[in-house]
Amino acid sequence: MEGANALTFMLSWVSHTDVQDRDYKFLRKAVEEVYEGVECGDGGPFGAVVVQNDQVVVSCHSMVLKNTDPTAHAEVTAIREACKKLKQTELSDCEMYASCEPCPMCFGAIHLSRIKRLVYGAKAEAAIAVGFGDFSADASRGTGFYQKAQLDIKRADSCRTGL
Repeated sequence: MEGANALTFMLSWVSHTDVQDRDYKFLRKAVEEVYEGVECGDGGPFGAVVVQNDQVVVSCHSMVLKNTDPTAHAEVTAIREACKKLKQTELSDCEMYASCEPCPMCFGAIHLSRIKRLVYGAKAEAAIAVGFGDFSADASRGTGFYQKAQLDIKRADSCRTGL
């Protein structure tokens, strides 16, 4: 799948459970960020919006390619920018609207920032279907990628390190 067809497929599923009419307005803004980010080549087709008191605080898209930063996903970028703009590290009075189900890293950032509510459009499987690997869905389920990863992890002896 390529171009607009891939984006249309990815963004076609929206959860209807406990989603209010106002949520679609902000979710549409997240989808607009998807198109903007893809058009300018900043990163993958992902967008996120942080809202406080029914006002958009920030609207961001993936900046992975532009920043040469694998952690610059739309959600993480939105959290960073919202914290800067609001001059606070806790976003407990904010909501996030994401074009796609957040990956484990982004979900961790959402949790750590204390965002009170998350509304997302496409399921993680939709990202997989358009070529964004299976690691997000697998990691959230504890399967696949992490079992295949070629990463050697060791815990240092705390007595020798003085920790």
